[in-house]
Amino acid sequence: MKIALITDTHWGVRNDHVAFLDNSKKFLDELFFPYLVEHEISHITHLGDIVDRRKYINFNTALRLREDFLDPLLKRNISLHIIAGNHDTYFKNTNRVNALHELIEGKYSNVTTFIEPTVVQLGDLDILYLPWICDENRKQTMELIRNASAQIAMGHLELAGFEMYRGSLVSHGDNVRDFEKFDMVMSGHYHHRSSDGHIFYLGSHAEFTWSDYDDQKGFHIFDTKTRQLTFIKNPYRMFNKVWYNDADSNPEDIDVKDYAGQFLKVIVTSKNDPYRFDRFIDQLQKVALDIQIVEDHLNMNMEDDTDIVREAESTIDIFKHHIEQINIQNLDKVRLQNTIVELYQEALTIE
Repeated sequence: MKIALITDTHWGVRNDHVAFLDNSKKFLDELFFPYLVEHEISHITHLGDIVDRRKYINFNTALRLREDFLDPLLKRNISLHIIAGNHDTYFKNTNRVNALHELIEGKYSNVTTFIEPTVVQLGDLDILYLPWICDENRKQTMELIRNASAQIAMGHLELAGFEMYRGSLVSHGDNVRDFEKFDMVMSGHYHHRSSDGHIFYLGSHAEFTWSDYDDQKGFHIFDTKTRQLTFIKNPYRMFNKVWYNDADSNPEDIDVKDYAGQFLKVIVTSKNDPYRFDRFIDQLQKVALDIQIVEDHLNMNMEDDTDIVREAESTIDIFKHHIEQINIQNLDKVRLQNTIVELYQEALTIE
């Protein structure tokens, strides 16, 4: 049996920004649903954080979740399991009050939600579902991890030693050794796709912030018979960089339509004709959601992303560079960086 795995869809992300809802719909309609139909895949497991806000939901976001994702699955007779993530739960110490029960459970015959750790059977394979581990369910969860006969675990886990975002290593969280008994562990929660060969963080399906720039997003197909995990890349971007150089190339050759509906950073390496540059920016502004202009005042080589000066870096990168330069004895810089990253990402969702 082949099943689709998707996680951290975060309906309502970035203050319910419609562009992100539209980007998810494009991903679903043009890639996700057609792939499932073409390959006759009739089951999806969602590994948590189906919604973005823990406290409430915008009515339009709730409608888009229903019309763009849940209704099409029911229409196509595709079953869906949803494991509770930390963004799906109202309180931080218990999963009892959650978006899955209030918005989804009992409303769709093809959908089952999982708030507590549960062993399910998909095909001939027993899989342990692990919702967000909190104070209330920790003892029960750890006992089931130790005693369950399932060889595969899927959940929304916070494990130390993996990257929350590319380049942002998490030093806190549960120990990976607690999961050694499983042949494979697949998880949501961290938006960067990564693996140590045993633990597989699947990553978010789409880009939400500049931290996701040029980081592979998409979904996975898991074969319960062969235990092969296959990644399907999402080609639709929300964040991009444009290099402007009117000395060596013609800016009019850049097709601004390629950047429609995106957040852009325009990296200026050469600007000899200000009027031509203004015309170019005017054309971009007609299609882009937001434009930041980065001037190469230092005449550095910026043709390669790795050489872009700090002006073109994400806010998180700037935070991390400054923390690296702090000279305080016994300061845990990695932990401080992780804390700043978490606060920054949470701040993005505050109106």
